[in-house]
Amino acid sequence: MDADTVTAPELARLGGGPADGTRVWVVGRAPVLQLSYPCEVANGPGAARVDALYIYRLDGIAGDGLLRYGYDGASP
Repeated sequence: MDADTVTAPELARLGGGPADGTRVWVVGRAPVLQLSYPCEVANGPGAARVDALYIYRLDGIAGDGLLRYGYDGASP
């Protein structure tokens, strides 16, 4: 994507995985989206933070005109 090009946000739907059905605004038709959920830290140093990481990959455009991202269960 050219840095001088302004791309309008497009609505996308996530399919599968923990965020199935979630809709998000995406700029530039990013090939990969990363979703994270915070995890509770029971006994860690001060401000330690742990997130569960999920990957969604662009699958194309659905019949309703939304971009479609599918859950990639093999990604870390």
